[in-house]
This record gives sequence, C-alpha cells and structure tokens, in this order.
Amino acid sequence: MQANQLESSMPCNLCGGHHVEALSNRSRSGAALRTVICKDCGLVWSDPFPHDPRQFYADDYRLAYKQTYAPKAKHILRAGRVALERHAKIKHLLQQRRRVLDVGTGGGEFAYLIQSLGHELQGIEPNKGYGEYSAAQYGLNLQIGFIQDAALDDASFDLVTIWHVLEHTEDPSAVLGRLRGLLKPDGILVVEVPNVEAVCQSPASSFHEAHLFNFNANTLQRMGEKVGLTASEYRLSEDGGNLTMFFKPAEVRADSAALSGNADRIGAIVRGHTNLRHFMRAAPYLRFLKKLQRSIAERGLNQPVADSKALLDRLYREYRVL
Repeated sequence: MQANQLESSMPCNLCGGHHVEALSNRSRSGAALRTVICKDCGLVWSDPFPHDPRQFYADDYRLAYKQTYAPKAKHILRAGRVALERHAKIKHLLQQRRRVLDVGTGGGEFAYLIQSLGHELQGIEPNKGYGEYSAAQYGLNLQIGFIQDAALDDASFDLVTIWHVLEHTEDPSAVLGRLRGLLKPDGILVVEVPNVEAVCQSPASSFHEAHLFNFNANTLQRMGEKVGLTASEYRLSEDGGNLTMFFKPAEVRADSAALSGNADRIGAIVRGHTNLRHFMRAAPYLRFLKKLQRSIAERGLNQPVADSKALLDRLYREYRVL
C-alpha cells in the first residue's frame, strides 16, 4: 500500500469500502483535520469526525459561526437574498399550491418565503436557538430536532428541500433514505451541497470541521440511487461552488455503488488546485471586490433587528416575489 493510502476508521457511507487516500490533513482554520477520499467511489469525508455531529449542530454550530441567535439586519438581508436565489431555482415546481418540507430551516428566511407564497410549509431545524427564533419571528410550522427523528407521515410531501445540510449529517445515505420515504409518488427532492470539485475558494479553504462529507455530482447521484431516488437534472452555480440536484422517487439501484475513476478525477482536481493557479485566475479578485461592495452597501446595518419579518417582507416585495 502506498504511503498516502489508508484504512478508514469507518466504512464509506456510499459504497461501504475502507480503502481511502488522504486529500488533506488541515482544516481552513489551520487545525488538524484528516480528509479522506474513498478510492472505490470518490466520496470524501472527515475521518475521524472532528466532533459529535448531534451535539455540535443542536447546541454549538450557530454560536460558533454566527455568535448569536438574533441576527443583525445585514445577516437577514443576506439570507433573504439567498432565499430568493433558491426560490428562483425551484419556482417551476411551485406553479400550484404544494406541501413543502424544508430540512434545516436555519434562520427561517427561505421557509418564510415559501409560506408567504401560500404553500403549506413544514420546517425542521436541529438547533434549538435558531429554531425558536425563526418560529417566533415568522410564525413557521417548525419541528426542532433532526430529520432522522422527526414525526412526519410517509409519502406526504410534494416537495422536499435540503439546502446545504446533507454535508453536515453523520449518515447522509440514511438522511436521503428518510427523505425519499417522505415524498409522494410524484414528489421532488431538491438537494444542494458544496461541490468538492470547486476551485472558486482558496485551496486552504477547501475542507473544514463543519462539513463532514463532500460530494461531486457522481457521488451525490449514486447515493440517491442507493436509496431509491433518480436524478432528473443537476445544476452548478456560476462559480462552480454549489451543486443542486433534483431527485424523483425510483426503484433502489441494486448494483455496486463503486464509481470507476471518480476518485482519481476528484483527487486530480483537489491536488491541482494550488495557490499559484488559484491566484493567477481573476475569480479571487472579483470575489474580493464583490465582498467590498457588499460591505459598503451594508454600512449602518450592524444592529439587531426587532422585526425581522417586516425586513424580509420589504425585501421580497422589492424583488416582486410577494
């Protein structure tokens, strides 16, 4: 076995293998974090996990990244604009009244938009602080807890959305299987995750403690097939950083989850994404200018907001969505 080939401490969540290779040994914070890739299918994960996922996301995550449960005006507006972008991706699925499940509602901005458009919205949020905040601010129908434990009826949703949550879960195959069971026979599941093949971020920022798993289109599609989902389409964001996949219920695919050549493909992209190549591209400088423009536009928006709902209503009307 070559020096960089290892045995994983847990089986691959996609194909069950233990034959892995190290992609990185540091997180974007500079702390030790071993990130491995399954040589049989190309799934990427933190091995071992850097924290207890249930405890971390229920209690610590929001405070670790936001330092507060009461967002400032700029945070609400940023999240509201993201909600508008997400709505634009799925509005073709919302031409009539739908029963929608949003998994990982966070601050509630997307869930509130869907509810405001007249759909029957059910939310799930594992973090107690954010869940209580968003339910109180926006009147959301919300369960606080993990989707694996939620009290929901099978085959009861027309549309299920899970935006940038799957990569945080300790067992993404089980989560997709649970979501498949919640879909009506003609329902749609929309999954968005960071794209492990992305080169829009600096190489040092590729892996961090919050993302336990990392996907490309091949591994996400095959994980869906493993639990009885078929991908009808997928899209990459303009900068390649986000992968959005649309699934429909199907028969469970019985053959192996191995993906020949996928690990080599991902490994070549990750290892080829060097600082020199990154900073020779225009993207990082355009990204910096965009952040600078946003900071200038957000001057005066650093105070907590008493009425988040009114702020979002104004934003959504401005974009002529409500």
